[in-house]
Amino acid sequence: MSIVVFNPDKVDDVDFADHMRHPLADDPANNMWLSDTEPPGVDAVALRHERLAKLRQWMAKADYGAVLLFDPYNQRYATGSRNMFGYFLRNSTRYFFVPAQGPIILFEYPQSYHVSTRLDTVDEARPSKLVWSSVSGKDGEIAGPFAAEIADLMRRHAPGSRKIGLDRCGHLHALALEGQGLDVRDCQGEILSTRAVKTAQEIKCLQISMAGAEAAVAAVRDAIKPGVTENELFAVMYHEVIRQGGEFIETRLLTSGQRTNPWFNEASGRRVRPGELVALDTDTIGCYGYYSDFSRTFRCGPGKPTAYQKALYRMSYDQVQHNIAIIAPGMSFREIAEKAWKIPERFIDQRYTSVMHGVGMHGETPFIAHAMDFQTYGREGVIEPGMVVSVESYIGEKGRGEGVKLEEEVLITDKGPRLISRFPFEDELLDREV
Repeated sequence: MSIVVFNPDKVDDVDFADHMRHPLADDPANNMWLSDTEPPGVDAVALRHERLAKLRQWMAKADYGAVLLFDPYNQRYATGSRNMFGYFLRNSTRYFFVPAQGPIILFEYPQSYHVSTRLDTVDEARPSKLVWSSVSGKDGEIAGPFAAEIADLMRRHAPGSRKIGLDRCGHLHALALEGQGLDVRDCQGEILSTRAVKTAQEIKCLQISMAGAEAAVAAVRDAIKPGVTENELFAVMYHEVIRQGGEFIETRLLTSGQRTNPWFNEASGRRVRPGELVALDTDTIGCYGYYSDFSRTFRCGPGKPTAYQKALYRMSYDQVQHNIAIIAPGMSFREIAEKAWKIPERFIDQRYTSVMHGVGMHGETPFIAHAMDFQTYGREGVIEPGMVVSVESYIGEKGRGEGVKLEEEVLITDKGPRLISRFPFEDELLDREV
């Protein structure tokens, strides 16, 4: 499958005077990209069918008769269907039977079948066997009928195959499927690997998601002033994400002052003081459920940044730029880890958890660990054109007051990395002429 990338000649064509103008917005065909959850710039039919084709190609190669999808992200990838997304992230009521060939059957929450049956990727909808079964304490008695129905579908739509993949499932339900004679496999990792290389339409969705997230970060930057709370700033970001057609933010990573060190504190009622740093990570689910993941650190005025703030910022910036520059298609994950920017000793303890990680519908494969962590967290693999990664940096010294978080999202092309995130860095923190 060919991967169409955005025009590299337009990478820097961004006007921040009005917060955010996407470089493709000059094309009249794309003039709704920043405000519509189903913009005309994306061929939604191609988006769905190309993803499903990739999934089924993997299933055929791996000899799966079918997969049973409980994870809402995988459901959306396979079919384009979503329903009460946050609810089903924690509740395995809704599931899809996807055979390697044949009809796709949705087992849906009662009375909400109409949400997805309009899609050409959903051939049939049935009531879920698992509605409220855990809450009602009926998993034990429901597991049998659930498994019998799936086994019947396997006999009809995957004849001769007993191998079925489950991305997420209750233990009792998996045992019941095995009791029906099925060969049950955990396929979550395999599906994520299949999703790692993006189609042309997926890349468009990632661009659109980023445009909305950058508008949200611009709104936060404008709202930073002494006395504003972290929660108020987070609300500004969330409001703008929704207004731009996004869906939700996975984390609450927006902190100020000493709460920027160490990283991973969450937004609170703390009020920002003059001269303090404010750091955030977008972690945004935007258009068609595609992720937007970049980070920036700002400074609350008035006055000028301290030499220490500028030093932290410069190191974080250099780490990101160096690690983007070394990326090339065909490189192994281990080679990237070994060639990555060397973190000064006093910042190693509080390093970010990865050099870079995959981006798609959420934080995905690949996960490229630091060389010192590769044995524990890393895995072998190769960077391929069509992958999208977020390049991470956190610089914070143990026992000191503040830290800096920066991150960029890039597309890997056959010629190397191309920026998807284009939000500017802070000139005063880089000691540039303003």
